[in-house]
Amino acid sequence: MAFEGLSEKLNSVFKRLKGRGKLSEADVKDAMREVKMALLEADVSFKVVKDFVAKVSERAVGEEVLKSLTPAQQVIKIVHEELISLMGNSNSRVNIPSKPPCIIMMCGLQGSGKTTHAAKLAKYFKNQGKRPLLVACDVYRPAAINQLQVVGEKAGVKVFEMGQINPVTIAKEALKHARDYGNDMVILDTAGRLHIDENLMNELKSIKAEVSPHEIMLVVDAMTGQDAVNVAKAFDDALGIDSVLMSKLDSDTRGGAALSVLAVTGKPIKFVGMGEKLDDFEQFHPERMASRILGMGDVLTLIEKAQSSVDEKEALRLAEKLKENSFDMNDLLEQMRQIRKMGSLKQIIGMLPGVGDKLKDVDVDERQFARIEAIILSMTKKEREKPSIINPQRKKRIAAGSGTKVEDVNRLLRQHEQMQKMMKQLGAMGKKGKGRKFPPMNFPGGGFPGMPGF
Repeated sequence: MAFEGLSEKLNSVFKRLKGRGKLSEADVKDAMREVKMALLEADVSFKVVKDFVAKVSERAVGEEVLKSLTPAQQVIKIVHEELISLMGNSNSRVNIPSKPPCIIMMCGLQGSGKTTHAAKLAKYFKNQGKRPLLVACDVYRPAAINQLQVVGEKAGVKVFEMGQINPVTIAKEALKHARDYGNDMVILDTAGRLHIDENLMNELKSIKAEVSPHEIMLVVDAMTGQDAVNVAKAFDDALGIDSVLMSKLDSDTRGGAALSVLAVTGKPIKFVGMGEKLDDFEQFHPERMASRILGMGDVLTLIEKAQSSVDEKEALRLAEKLKENSFDMNDLLEQMRQIRKMGSLKQIIGMLPGVGDKLKDVDVDERQFARIEAIILSMTKKEREKPSIINPQRKKRIAAGSGTKVEDVNRLLRQHEQMQKMMKQLGAMGKKGKGRKFPPMNFPGGGFPGMPGF
């Protein structure tokens, strides 16, 4: 998970600060020394770390902080604010012109995930009501055009290609096509190399000169650490990029590149890839990322994920069934599928304030989703609608059909039963006192599948 190591170390430092009550200047200096080490271990640029610690230290040893009733909280607040400043004080948006189409030129080295993230970006804008067009300008890498067509089809976005001819010509013709067919966004998937070379840069400069893109977006692999920052600087010096899209941020437990890129290049991170699926893609919000790093959660992103993934009518229907105490196995399966659309459980848990840190050592088994789904799908229609009819013989059949054990079937049935009892009690309470509200829907036993106890 992104920033996992850094988050753990920083929270450990702040926990010790909180335990001391009043702080001295020496306490703050000791804490800043540990913060400095934590940032360096997270592969943050040395110069960036030095400047960051100097700014925090200057503010943290002030009279207002040291004499306050909660000095540790004040120090955490300062670190939070400086982290936001380090990554960018505002949420940078794509430079969309008043007259369409908006041309976004994607560039980057091979292996950075450029083609896949071009499709992710196209889907992101499609969900916002835009009509994007993906353009295959990578004519050198084997199967690059085919790959773009495959991910484009998954994203539900048209792909423009002209085979392996001059990429400048392809970009020029794609722009004409977009104007003729009403595409208000053109996303150019340009060629990459294994390293930065003169031929690559000359080609990109030619495309830039021909179509005048409104945004040149560099895709960098977060897992390469400071190399990602060096690549960003080299591309900016040669081409003049406008922004960075950081891929594989979910796989980088250090996060040093994300914390260094703006300070070193002056270019903001605008989007991040957080997984392999096309929906595992987020706009980069510095203040939300800073909150995640410090274990404060990220409720806003969680809400946005829920709004984009969960069907509102279906959620209301399930809530009504909970109230009526008629929530059956079909409904549980539907609720589980809706939550799965939001991303991995580890990501969801990490966005809950105060929960991510407590559950960091919990082994979240994503495969439990598949097991529970298999158990429910192995039931007959009548069994799903009325689980109480499932006797020992039926349990054996369900376990055999789902490739699980009878104990797994028993556990699922028991937790479903507990949920029904709980909702019945809440229903009785609701009748006695007007204005009482039902709690949000949750999995049986108050937990998620994949966590211990399910």
